[in-house]
Amino acid sequence: MKRQLQATVVKNAGSHFLLSPLPAWKPFPAVLRGKVRLEGSASTNPVAVGDEVLCEYDDEPSEKSPAIITRVLERRNHLVRRSTNLSRRSHVIAANLDRAVIVVTLYFPEIKQPFLDRILVSCEAYGVKPLIVLNKMDLYGSEAPDEVARFLDIYRQAGYRVIPASVRTGEGIESLRGECSSGLSLLTGESGVGKSSLVKALDPSLSPKVGELSAVHLQGCHTTSLYEMYPLSCGGFMIDTPGLRGFGLSGLEAAETASYFPEMLRLSGKCRFIPCTHTHEPGCAVKEALERGEISPERYNSYLGMLEEDGKFR
Repeated sequence: MKRQLQATVVKNAGSHFLLSPLPAWKPFPAVLRGKVRLEGSASTNPVAVGDEVLCEYDDEPSEKSPAIITRVLERRNHLVRRSTNLSRRSHVIAANLDRAVIVVTLYFPEIKQPFLDRILVSCEAYGVKPLIVLNKMDLYGSEAPDEVARFLDIYRQAGYRVIPASVRTGEGIESLRGECSSGLSLLTGESGVGKSSLVKALDPSLSPKVGELSAVHLQGCHTTSLYEMYPLSCGGFMIDTPGLRGFGLSGLEAAETASYFPEMLRLSGKCRFIPCTHTHEPGCAVKEALERGEISPERYNSYLGMLEEDGKFR
């Protein structure tokens, strides 16, 4: 007689998964029933790490006799991106998140703010609470105080929490550990920003792969190839992700993009024309705030870039 169980996806290896009946950490192997795979055809991955699923099995699941995922339960939220630059399909990064920890560095690799802003917009659109970690603070020293201050000002003024951090000095690690001590956190960012090192610093008992940065291209080598969840000794669970080299927005309409910039959303009701694209209309409260320095030109340019990108994929 088949047994049924509700569990959480804790590892996604393409066609094979590990599940665990969280909060208990007892991973077991599973595969996806074909019908479920077909129902999720709008996405490259109908099942993501963090998904709550129903599964069935005869005996104790094993590699030779894995459990069968029969249904994916409704998601509380999820983080999604366009799967490739030339594709309309989406890729679900993770589901049912309490927070997304977005790791960035000013240098090594050099920050790409439009990339960060795309992740933040996706978080806002799909109901995921973002937390920014400015990593590798020990490398900036006294040479880049203005750049650090500018970055912190841009994103804190927009309404985001930013934690400056360094694995080498320990700066920010306790604050980050406190944030991640409950619920499910996603750790994401570009290749080479030190995500795996942060996981190791948060919980020394874990051993995600740690890679060296390419000195030639100043781009990180991929050290995490699978989406995988770890239990943290401080409590809570962490999903480590492959380093991202791009982040295309998926499922968003150009007309609603501004509403996912908190600093623009706060002002949009004061525009003379509603709806307002905040690009050419007279009496635009957003453009007036931009001129006063209340909205950063970096964030505004990211917004314009998203509008332009949206036009290319229609």
